[in-house]
Amino acid sequence: MPKSREIMTANPVACHAEDPIVSVADTMRKEDIGSLPVVDSPEQRLVGIVTDRDIVVKIVAAGRDIRSATVKDAMTPNPVSVPEDADVDEAVHVMSQRQIRRVPVVDANGKLTGIVSQADIATRAHHDRTTGELVEAISERG
Repeated sequence: MPKSREIMTANPVACHAEDPIVSVADTMRKEDIGSLPVVDSPEQRLVGIVTDRDIVVKIVAAGRDIRSATVKDAMTPNPVSVPEDADVDEAVHVMSQRQIRRVPVVDANGKLTGIVSQADIATRAHHDRTTGELVEAISERG
């Protein structure tokens, strides 16, 4: 079974808690992604994650001023992650349990090094049954 570091997307785009939410939303649009890990400076330790849904629910729908909102206003702090040396099965288990389509990958110091996505598992892990089970588990109603 491959390790998370072997199938992850390395060096993902990330943001900081103080970044303007408008800037982060623009990055999501440009990169065609629905979430960004949030890291601290200068260590680049994973401290949160912000999704396009977080922006809509916690900022837009809540009536907050989008121009003054920051990532901290919308992010989920202390997100689940997997270590670089975790088997892909562990990443799949975490994603299934949490019903998430991607999970950040961190080194021994908590530094963000990559992201394992549902697509990474489907295209790089070469385990059709695992991929199918993951899609099914993520899609289940909570």
